[in-house]
Amino acid sequence: MTVDLAGLTLGPARAGTQYRCRMFRMTVQDVFFIRGRGLVATGRVEYGQLRVGDQVRINDGPGVRVDAIEAFRKKLDTATAGDNVGLLFKKLTNRELAAGDVITSAGVFLA
Repeated sequence: MTVDLAGLTLGPARAGTQYRCRMFRMTVQDVFFIRGRGLVATGRVEYGQLRVGDQVRINDGPGVRVDAIEAFRKKLDTATAGDNVGLLFKKLTNRELAAGDVITSAGVFLA
């Protein structure tokens, strides 16, 4: 049975998570610039789910598009809670993202 309350979708648990959430949050652990590809933010997804092409916000700033998601040199279509991933942003510079920044899905505000 699936219940939807305030953006939370309850369903089968997945590898250490108790629920699935449409909101996304990840704290950036490290940032790399790869010439020819763009800026990569690495970290663990705290909650929610993210797909390639989704809009995210960095510290409640303007929205930016996720161009790719990778985990251990594998390209992924989605990142879910508990995954250690790298998010690729082609249109960001080193000054716009740093370790400790919080990436959230567009429309979700930091508390």
